[in-house]
This record gives sequence, C-alpha cells and structure tokens, in this order.
Amino acid sequence: MSKKMIAGVDEAGRGPLAGPVVAAAVILPADHAISELDDSKKLTAKKRAVLETEILDKTIYNIALCEIDEIDTVNILQATMAAMTRAVIGLTAKPDHILVDGNRLPQWDFQAEAVIGGDAIHPCISAASILAKEYRDRIMIAAAAQYPEYGWDRNKGYGTAEHMAALKKYGPTPLHRKSFAPVAQLELL
Repeated sequence: MSKKMIAGVDEAGRGPLAGPVVAAAVILPADHAISELDDSKKLTAKKRAVLETEILDKTIYNIALCEIDEIDTVNILQATMAAMTRAVIGLTAKPDHILVDGNRLPQWDFQAEAVIGGDAIHPCISAASILAKEYRDRIMIAAAAQYPEYGWDRNKGYGTAEHMAALKKYGPTPLHRKSFAPVAQLELL
C-alpha cells in the first residue's frame, strides 16, 4: 500500500494593513530530511531563508495569494480561504489529506482537518508557514522601495506605530487594505 500524501497549508498576512495575503501548500516526501521545521514566527529570518531553500528543493509545493482588491471585496477571511484553495489546487500532485493551520477550513471537496497551532506541530504545515511568510516578506520589502515612508521592510505592513504615523501623514497607498478599520477611518477624513 502506498504512503498517503499529506499536504500542509498555512498563510501569511491576514493581519497587516497593507499587501496581499499569501498561502502555501506543501507535501513533504517521507525522506525529506529537512530538520528544524517550526512555526515561521519562531524562526529567525536567517533560519527561515535556509529552510525555504531546502523546502523549495525537496518538496512538492505551491504558493498562491489574494491581492488587496479581492481582500477589500470579499473580506480577509474569505480571501485567506481563497488563497489556501488556490495553493492546494495548484499542487502538481493531488494530496490524499490536507492539514490546515488554524480553526477553519475552506469550503472544498478535499479531505482535510484544521489544526490549531499546526505550524508548530506538523512539519508539512511548518514548511507551508515558512514559504508563505518568506514569499510575502519579499513582496513587502519590494513595496518598501516604492513607499519607503511606511517602513514595510521592517513592519511588513502590520500596523506598527511607525506605519500608523506614516499612514496619518501621507494617507493610504494602493497597497493598503481600504476595508481595514485604521485605513477606512482615514479614508473618511
């Protein structure tokens, strides 16, 4: 009997005020030998970069996203579920089972389960967490070159004091999520 192919799914960027939400799906082969996989938030940037290279080399993966206009149209939860669905559908192999970090699943026909804290428990979810975070971080670092006053190379779009001060001073950019309260309130002024 063949070994079940299990995909781990996680996202990055649900909470920020700017940028897309990114999801990754990863199927780890049984012999992947990638050590030290963990929740991306618990790893240093240097360690995540090393692990990302290994994950990209040794796994079946797909990365998908939802852009700002879609987030503002459907809401962040639905956009996150859409990005996760796209990540799974784009895999080059069909998983037998999917483990999703969190407490909700997209509405899909895949056999799946939601695992709270799964990015610290299941290596396949940890790998997805790392890919999603690294991919989104690169997007925000590149955006910081265009909009340096917001500090996205440091805060990745989260509502830090620096970001909020810039938002009040300069207003929202096309990369800001206009449906998020701090941005929406400025739009009303």
